[in-house]
Parts: sequence; structure tokens; C-alpha cells
Amino acid sequence: MGVEERRQQLIGVALELFARRSPDEVSIDEIAAAAGISRPLVYHYFPGKLSLYEAALKRAAEDLASRFEEPQQGSLGGRLLRVMRRFFDFVDEHGPGFSALMRGGPAVGSSATNALIDSVRQAAYEQILSHLRVTDPPARLELLIRSWISLVESTALIWLDGRRIPRAELEIQLVHDFAALAAVGAAFDEEMTALLRHMLKDEPHDGPFTDLAARLITLAS
Repeated sequence: MGVEERRQQLIGVALELFARRSPDEVSIDEIAAAAGISRPLVYHYFPGKLSLYEAALKRAAEDLASRFEEPQQGSLGGRLLRVMRRFFDFVDEHGPGFSALMRGGPAVGSSATNALIDSVRQAAYEQILSHLRVTDPPARLELLIRSWISLVESTALIWLDGRRIPRAELEIQLVHDFAALAAVGAAFDEEMTALLRHMLKDEPHDGPFTDLAARLITLAS
């Protein structure tokens, strides 16, 4: 293999192993064996264990960030639900690696990997803003979106610990959570009120936002 081809192969092998165990638990010897090469040859392509882990996590972070990309068609609630399904596809496929990346650890605690996590959060934030068609978000909207992204992360980590709640229920719940946070902001801020009305105006009768409103009305009555 050429140098770059071999590097990409090793990154792919590392990610496959991270899907089953935390990066901290995966050794260079295991990666070399799975790739069918010697340990010294791994170090020919990567100067150290951390550099290989960072390269693998960079690819994973780029993949995760791409899960938030969604065509701007249909209702916002429907778009967010599709995003959550793709996000949980990633979490399901890369559970131990995702958990280690988000929680930190010796192998993933470098400044480079912390920057990768921040880049995923920023990509998600910018994607949500684009769907809301907002270029200069007010403070309450920025707080809403960043708080929701943190909620999505923490929900995924809790789910991985035991998977006690069906995944599909969590996906729709997180979409409902976004609407609920927007409603709380709208109760105290005129800009958020206008934004909430914009979010709801194209929501179909069977959409996730409409479903939440109907359930809340039922509870109130």
C-alpha cells in the first residue's frame, strides 16, 4: 500500500476496534494484528499511539458532524427527527468510542481531541441556525441551541449505559425537548416568540411539534 492508503487503513481498523471497546483499552499491538502488519510498521505511519488515536477520532468527529446536515425541506420538527435518527445511528455503531470521546480519558484527553469535540458541537450549532434561517442569533436562541446540543450528548451517554429506554422514543423526545426549550424562551422574549411561531407555521398535523402541543393541552385539561 501507499503511505496514505496504509494510514487510512489503520485509521479504519482503529475505529472498528473502538466500536467494541474504549480507545484506552485498545493497544497498538491489537491494531497492528487486525491490520495484518507489525507493531513497528504502525509507528512508521504514526509517530505514537496518541497520533493514531487522534487521526481516528478526527475521522469519527467528521462523520458525527455530518449527521447534523439535513436538506432544508419539510417541517423543522421532521428535519430534527431525521437528524436525531442519524445521530443515534452513529452512537449505536460506535458506542464505546463515542462514550470515551465525550467523557474524556488518557487516550482522548489531548487538546487536539478536545478541539474535535468542540468542532462537532459548533457544526451542529451552525446547522440548527441554518434551518432556523438565522444569521445573527439573539442570546436566548444561542443558549437554547447550545443547551439542546448538550442535552443530546448527555442523553446519548446515559442511553449507552443500559439502553433502558427504546432508542426511537429518545429520538422523538429530544425533538420535543427542542420545542419545549423554544417555548420557554418564547414565554419571556419577543424575538423567541416570533421564532417559535415561524417554527410551528409549517408543522403538519402529525408532526412531532404538533404531537407535543396536543399532549400538553391534554395534560392541562
